Amino acid sequence: MAPKLDASFALRSALRLAPSFQVLRSGFVGAATISAVLNILALTGSFFMLLVYDRAIPAHSSATLTGLVCLAVLLYGFQAALEVLRSRIFIRLGGAVNVALAEDVFASIVRTGRLAARPSDALQPVRDLDQVRAFLSGGGPAALMDLPWMALYLAICFALHAVIGLTALVGAILLIALTALTETLSRPATGRIAQLASERNGALVAAQHNADIVLAHGMLGRLSRLWFATESRYLAAQQEAADVTGGLSSLTRVLRLLLQSLVLAAGAYLVIRERASAGMIIAGSILASRALAPVELAISNWRGLAAARQSWARLGALLA
Repeated sequence: MAPKLDASFALRSALRLAPSFQVLRSGFVGAATISAVLNILALTGSFFMLLVYDRAIPAHSSATLTGLVCLAVLLYGFQAALEVLRSRIFIRLGGAVNVALAEDVFASIVRTGRLAARPSDALQPVRDLDQVRAFLSGGGPAALMDLPWMALYLAICFALHAVIGLTALVGAILLIALTALTETLSRPATGRIAQLASERNGALVAAQHNADIVLAHGMLGRLSRLWFATESRYLAAQQEAADVTGGLSSLTRVLRLLLQSLVLAAGAYLVIRERASAGMIIAGSILASRALAPVELAISNWRGLAAARQSWARLGALLA
């Protein structure tokens, strides 16, 4: 029977696996450093618009505009190069995890395979390892590393004007609440998906290994109906998890767009009252949108994160 995958168990399992990943520490540190630079470079668009509207246009200076465009192109090019580099780092970290654990997982399968209730249970560690590698190689880790930088963008919004900062802060609180709701609602479905996947695969393997007996005794129809019932439960669990993460992801995206419009409206009100410049409207809108983008990406990748976390806990229990 699978262990209870609560937070404390996952932490203990992670600690058991930690010695195997000391060699990967430099990779994660490098990715975090690149994420810091990328989040600073993400300010390029907002400051570019601020300077264009508040410096180049009022001065009617084409030289200033040309200089700003050249600087923006240079910074965006540097940002693109770092994005590619960070993506490749995560892909190689996922492969390094596979290399670090593959032999131990294989040995554990050989030792415990004969004790498994179903043939597919013995192969579960391989699927868990694949799940962890797929998550590390995808966009999930990058989204999580970008989350703490929300504070920087919100601080700059407050520096522009308190009204803009408060509007962005309210939006951030709402999105963080949606993230917590995603975790609460998706966890049960994710657990059922793993269990049902093992059952359906086990039924397929058993039927294949005993195909002669099944056909000789005319059991194909009954086994097909039993397997289809398991398949239906599996698809229902998949649909439930997809409904939760997909629905909340869509809600988050719409809320972020609405917040961007509200920041624009707040900036326009300040301009009308002569308390802010026109450039602050565009800059504040871009900053607010950028501040909440990591939350949207985190919710989009939450299903993979939950599955990888449970796979990590099972691997920790297996290799302990």
